[in-house]
Amino acid sequence: MTFEAPARLWLLAAVAALVIAYLLLQRRRSAYAVRFTNLKLLDRVAPKRPAWRRHVPAGLFVAMLALLVVGFARPQDDVRVPRERATVIVAVDVSNSMLADDVAPDRLTAAKAAAHEFVGGLPEQFNVGLVGFAGAANVVVAPVTDRPAVAAAIDRLAQGEGPQGTAIGEAIATSLDAVRNLDAQAAEDPPPARVVLLSDGANTAGRDPATASALAAQLGVPVDAISFGTADGVIGGRGASGTAVAGQRVPVDGETLQAVAQATGGGYFEAGTSEQLRDVYADIGSSVGHETRVQDVSARFIGAGLVLALLAALASMFWFARLP
Repeated sequence: MTFEAPARLWLLAAVAALVIAYLLLQRRRSAYAVRFTNLKLLDRVAPKRPAWRRHVPAGLFVAMLALLVVGFARPQDDVRVPRERATVIVAVDVSNSMLADDVAPDRLTAAKAAAHEFVGGLPEQFNVGLVGFAGAANVVVAPVTDRPAVAAAIDRLAQGEGPQGTAIGEAIATSLDAVRNLDAQAAEDPPPARVVLLSDGANTAGRDPATASALAAQLGVPVDAISFGTADGVIGGRGASGTAVAGQRVPVDGETLQAVAQATGGGYFEAGTSEQLRDVYADIGSSVGHETRVQDVSARFIGAGLVLALLAALASMFWFARLP
């Protein structure tokens, strides 16, 4: 915490002096009371009641003064606030390996369910787009604030769309194009943007992910990369081309995704279950939907000081029938 007017904190010295003066007066009062030998008069001067009660209002009053002084010094702190304008592109791998059932019911279905929750939790004013990729990448829905449209696009994601393979570099480049093509303003002054990319394997098609990552870093667009699946992934049946793939092992490979995240300033996450994936999306959503700003927080201290002033008044009236 910092203070915009730290010199005002010197007023705390006056509060400390007030405390010292109060303690000295209490000692003097006790010494003065002992001089009386008349017990009835002594009882009227220093009546028998719990000693701590008469100090409570004074203590609350002093604490109130200290809080008001701190508030007067204009304290500032890091505060998480909702972002006002941003674009988020959700890129989802739809290659054959996403049919592996090591994550129930399969990787793609679990990824789509988690994507629904992630998009639903973003601020309404955010533009959200969806990119699907296998051996190539395409914009399924351009960035919009229309959440039902994005939800419908997520439902339309299907395995095996387009050429086979895993084109991570193409997915990043396509996501960047979607951000820059948002509107006329975005071309000149792009809004804060982020790409959230989910895949289960290494890049096997299209441009080099390192090249696409360098472009993302240049544009200031972090890529949060999620490696989804386990080492036990297996797919069966036939792929989109009709080729038999029974018993084909498709272990998750997050090395490329980790490099992408590091190169772009994003985060790298691993998820081996649907629950873990939801937690990852929730973590990303919390950071994407908010930003940290330095704000004046003097109201916290002034408000607390007013509460203590009220408590001091109530204690004094209840125990001594007077205001402090």
